[in-house]
Amino acid sequence: MARPDEPLLLGVRHHGPGSARAVRAVLDACEPPAVLIEGPPEADALAPLVCEEGMRPPVALLAHVAGEPARSAFWPLAEFSPEWVALRWAVERGVPVRFIDLPAAHVLAWEEPGSGGAPENGRPGGGGETADEVRIDPIAVLAGAAGYDDPERWWEDAVEHRASLTGPSLTPPGSSLTRAVAEPAAARSGRGSGDPGPDGRAAESADASPAGGGPAPGGPEAALAPFTALAEAMGVLREVYGDGGHTRDLVREAHMRLRLREARRESGGRVAVVCGAWHVPALAARSTAAADRRLLRGLPKARAEITWVPWTHRRLARHSGYGAGISSPGWYEHLFRAPDRPVERWMTKVARLLRGEDYPVSSAHVIEAVRLAGALAALRGRPLAGLTETTDAVRAVMCEGSDVPLELVARRLVVGDALGEVPRSAPAVPLQRDLDAVRRRLRLKPEAAERRLDLDLRRETDAGRSRLLHRLRILGIDWGEPVRGRGGLGTFRESWRLCWEPELSVRVSEAGVWGTTVLSAATARAESGAVSAVSLPELTALAERCLRAGLSDALPTVMRALADR
Repeated sequence: MARPDEPLLLGVRHHGPGSARAVRAVLDACEPPAVLIEGPPEADALAPLVCEEGMRPPVALLAHVAGEPARSAFWPLAEFSPEWVALRWAVERGVPVRFIDLPAAHVLAWEEPGSGGAPENGRPGGGGETADEVRIDPIAVLAGAAGYDDPERWWEDAVEHRASLTGPSLTPPGSSLTRAVAEPAAARSGRGSGDPGPDGRAAESADASPAGGGPAPGGPEAALAPFTALAEAMGVLREVYGDGGHTRDLVREAHMRLRLREARRESGGRVAVVCGAWHVPALAARSTAAADRRLLRGLPKARAEITWVPWTHRRLARHSGYGAGISSPGWYEHLFRAPDRPVERWMTKVARLLRGEDYPVSSAHVIEAVRLAGALAALRGRPLAGLTETTDAVRAVMCEGSDVPLELVARRLVVGDALGEVPRSAPAVPLQRDLDAVRRRLRLKPEAAERRLDLDLRRETDAGRSRLLHRLRILGIDWGEPVRGRGGLGTFRESWRLCWEPELSVRVSEAGVWGTTVLSAATARAESGAVSAVSLPELTALAERCLRAGLSDALPTVMRALADR
């Protein structure tokens, strides 16, 4: 039994809905006096914004070097991220909440200028035996130890599906999960699981129950059981792989321990720590404050600024390059939101989407797809149909074997087009505030999904939209891209392809050096371009762009530059 003053170390998978539900269960059961979250401490003052009207995930903490917005880093959070759930829980109840990871000031100074790298949380690595050769992915190692060749499938079976069936639970402590990792580790050390350990005692049986018959159902210890199991498994991994090739983690974990000590002194209670499961053994390890401070001594430092920015599900996907990304954020959001019958609800979503695209999908298709997904799960020995089974069923039943409509389902539902929002009270450069005001006046809403916008320049609103998009392009903020019109030869029509990407928030910050409004910044940027232009075609193209953007104050400078040629 853990001491009542020991911290609640809640090791999670970033963006894992099962972890998010389990975190909420522990917080509700234990009601800690303070909550600590893996993230940059500079964001402590921004935590209250998560409960403000206008804040809607997915969002990200954006930190950049003051005066150099291109040197930036993102910490994305979705509705189903455990960190987001913990933030909301603490702010709603007035519980102190802090971020305890290495400060962004050090992270940004560590990065090469212009790299814009986001913090990495267990970037997947390839094969290999030692930490010196490869950066390991802990989830992949656990999946392999359990006999799975697909880490995502193992995580679904071990966490997501069990939570859907029985509530937030994972394999109990001391189970085959830990044994699967411990036995290879014991083999490396030359002793079996029942052989005496370093202290001379025989290792306990992997399936031995704790004294007293285990935690009472529904109590705090029961809520903590999944985290205890995962911590045991991660502890074995850290014994075998050390830092696993994540050399900076040792410094990050030293800072986390220092912040944890501070919080425990101030709160005097059992504080909760929500962090990547990989870090839990390091936070539980015995270490002195002096030793941790030595690890942090001499770190490079830069002056950092931080705020909330909108994020997208597409950028949460693993192929976007974020180290802690997931391949199917739309599916995970569905698992988090679905109170029950997740497969049936998913098939209904798919049918609604396909019907909207004029595919002939009936209720009978939905019923048959659910049955087929369940049968596939049973054949494959899975506790519940996962994304693989539902996708196979959708392809066979609703798409008649075609991958064309299936790609639509993958893009619109499995990944999703969600774009978050941040409140107006969030810190922002003046240019961003002016852009927000102008686009609201023009009723031009940013969307993650690519869409076409046809403008009639004879209308005042459409003409304003055209000028805004052209001005943004002059500033290097490519929210819209001109495309060929659908018909007609009149010069009063324009067509654009619009798509808002999170990186455009960085571009807005960069463009802030040219002015505090879109008009003044675009004017200054055009005038600078006229002075630095080296060719006549470049100047004539700039003059045309100024005309389209309505930059009357910049035109004299551009025309003088043309005359001088």
